[in-house]
Amino acid sequence: MSAGPALELVLASANPHKVEEIAAILRAVLDGSVGLLPRPDGVPDVVEDAPDLEGNARLKAVALCRATGTAAVADDTGLEVDALGGVPGVRSARFAGEPPDDAANVALLLERLADLPDATARRARFRTVALVAFPDGTELWATGVVEGTIAAAPRGAAGFGYDPVFVPDEGDGRTFAEMAATEKHALSHRGRAFRALAAALAERDAGTAR
Repeated sequence: MSAGPALELVLASANPHKVEEIAAILRAVLDGSVGLLPRPDGVPDVVEDAPDLEGNARLKAVALCRATGTAAVADDTGLEVDALGGVPGVRSARFAGEPPDDAANVALLLERLADLPDATARRARFRTVALVAFPDGTELWATGVVEGTIAAAPRGAAGFGYDPVFVPDEGDGRTFAEMAATEKHALSHRGRAFRALAAALAERDAGTAR
């Protein structure tokens, strides 16, 4: 009989698209060494009122860790547009107001950039902070960044959030929403953050085993 995973993590996000993406990235990297548990029903939403991405990721992970008694993993992501002074940034999910609405957020972003048709003036980056909170109060976190530009109009039907208008520099001119999931994960901010977090988890486990 094979042993179970060395560590179990509760996924703090209530966003099904994000959960699917995080789970796919971590499973590809960790290869069964970490068990992923869904956010339990009945756990209330966490108010994300920290001034930065790291703070919001910490709020979510700590809340789920306390609610379940199990290590929890969370992330927060922001789209930083240079022409808008880094906006929407930490408010990316709620750029157009409450409740969060991907289509409204994209529409507002394109409206704000309408006078800047040249792609060189539409520089932007996605930044993700991924964080694990443990029941003993310790934590691990990692950051992932991808540079790119904002397209003039949405393209593609995959992904979520701002994916239809974000064109990564390291791609071939397609938006994230025009890529297959594996292509996006290889380039994306979230893929980079969670691969770095997975490496930190593996190093932590190796140190614990010594």
